[in-house]
Amino acid sequence: MIGKMLGNRYEILEQLGGGGMAIVYKGRDTILNRLVTIKLLRPDYTSDEDFVRRFRREAQAVASLSHPNIVSIYDVGREKDMDYLVMEYVDGEDLRSIIKREGPLEPPKAVRIARQICDALDHAHENNIVHRDVKPHNILITRSGRAKLTDFGIAREASAATMTTSDTIVGSVHYLSPEQARGEVPGFRSDIYSLGVVLYEMLAGGLPFTGDTPISIALKHVQSFPDPISKRNPAIPESLESAAMKALNKEPDKRYQSAREMSLRLEESLLDDDTGITRVIAVDSEDMKALKSSGGQATGQTFSRRLKPTGWAVIIALIVLAAAVGVYGFYIFVNVPEVGVPSVVNKPLEQAESILKENRLKSTVKEQYSSDVPEGYVISQDPGPDGPRVKINRVIALVVSKGSDLRTVPNLVTLDVVNARIKLTEASLQMEEPPAEEYSSEVAKGLIMSQQPAALQKAPRDTSVKVVVSKGPEPANRNVPDLRGKTLDQARTELTGLGLQLDQDIIYQTSTQFLSGRIVSQYPGAGENVIDGTAVKVYVSNGPGPSYRDADVEVEIPDDGRKHVVRISVVDARGANDVYIKEHSPGERVVETVRYWGRATINVYVDNKLAKGQELD
Repeated sequence: MIGKMLGNRYEILEQLGGGGMAIVYKGRDTILNRLVTIKLLRPDYTSDEDFVRRFRREAQAVASLSHPNIVSIYDVGREKDMDYLVMEYVDGEDLRSIIKREGPLEPPKAVRIARQICDALDHAHENNIVHRDVKPHNILITRSGRAKLTDFGIAREASAATMTTSDTIVGSVHYLSPEQARGEVPGFRSDIYSLGVVLYEMLAGGLPFTGDTPISIALKHVQSFPDPISKRNPAIPESLESAAMKALNKEPDKRYQSAREMSLRLEESLLDDDTGITRVIAVDSEDMKALKSSGGQATGQTFSRRLKPTGWAVIIALIVLAAAVGVYGFYIFVNVPEVGVPSVVNKPLEQAESILKENRLKSTVKEQYSSDVPEGYVISQDPGPDGPRVKINRVIALVVSKGSDLRTVPNLVTLDVVNARIKLTEASLQMEEPPAEEYSSEVAKGLIMSQQPAALQKAPRDTSVKVVVSKGPEPANRNVPDLRGKTLDQARTELTGLGLQLDQDIIYQTSTQFLSGRIVSQYPGAGENVIDGTAVKVYVSNGPGPSYRDADVEVEIPDDGRKHVVRISVVDARGANDVYIKEHSPGERVVETVRYWGRATINVYVDNKLAKGQELD
């Protein structure tokens, strides 16, 4: 994957790690030229709709949140059956690594981190989102000490359940709340319990509960009480220990009622004086009964009885009878007549069943979506006509088309590309990459101005929806001025006045023709036609420049009884400059010495009319 481009924009640089559902990479946004974190769903789960749905839920959850203590999401996409998220890159390390390296943290440091995560959870809870997997591995600490909560991969809105129909627990077992361990719906106070476990670990240097199996640990969350933090770290203030232990109460109503309340209590407490991967844990029915019982205990007895001799006689007789029936049944089976299997593919189901019945065959039907075979027609059969003959009454498995899996196309117009991708993913559709762009004076830059198929139309699952994104108003055309011989300030002022800009990448070069600090050449060149906002690149002299010379300029003033104004203009390596302006009497002869650098043009004007000009090398 290293070096691969996603969405024609994001370059994968290196692998950072991985969780239960995704592999995490460091990447680069080639458009904005910034580092990003790319979370790519593991290949094992791309065909699992539950995991894909959970992965997309993270984008949905985090996209609605904007907080300095929550890792931001920038983009979401799909590339050749690979779902990915593009998120803020955090330059730092996770809290688990810090605890492992430093052991128990100093109380002020632990409280500072916990209060920042309280702020993050308070914002998430205000938006009706329960994180459900708060743990040190999902808390990143930047180099400046800011804590950021990440990995909303199993987050849900507060009304969602935590248990699947197959009785599995979603979450990291060492940080599960008792209600999560029992398979109940987690609420905001479940996150507070998990944060309490994290705070306990920061202060004590270890987890409150450990065990040989995930179920044994989950049971301890339900039944047992952790050791006081002061037993493991006597240096902990009593007020801080009390504040931390309140978050670990078994009953949600007796914990803090909000993350904000917990944050304030931790602040007051200071004033008063290897288990990483999020797992999906399979739970058998007996263990689940133990977790869901109020006391968390499961009792049972196994009874056995010895059979009497008459009982053994009955069993032996039944075995002999079963063997006899089996031999007879086998004889009947091997002597059943055989028939060839007719082909019923691409036939209507009713006709296919009739054909099989005529051949003394039975059928079972399984339906699936198909964009190639009409609804109600047979897609495939097993066994088929190319196989060996089968015995009569053999069951032929038919797969019948349900037609195309049609989805309603959402309205994407006026959305930005990120939110449009999320909406399409929710509808099991995708965006055609890269999005087309056009100028528009009606739709703001960066927003979608049109789509195909149109909103509310039906389209087959995984259809690529083509969108056109506005580039804003079409820029006007401008003529590039001649900047040679000008200073950078002069060039910048002139370009700004024309709706252009000066490229900030200035290149300096040796020049004997232009003075140091003067523009030698430019791109685009003078007189070229460019669009509004174009940056003009310039090359500037760093010397030595041309040497100066003097020239004598003579002017005869008309003897017509009137005074006249004489102006002498020099165009040389310095640019165009008026070096002499003065009024003279009629008939007067004017001689003026003019200094110039490099090749020059000297023009003499009398009353602003060109009297004569001369080019000098």
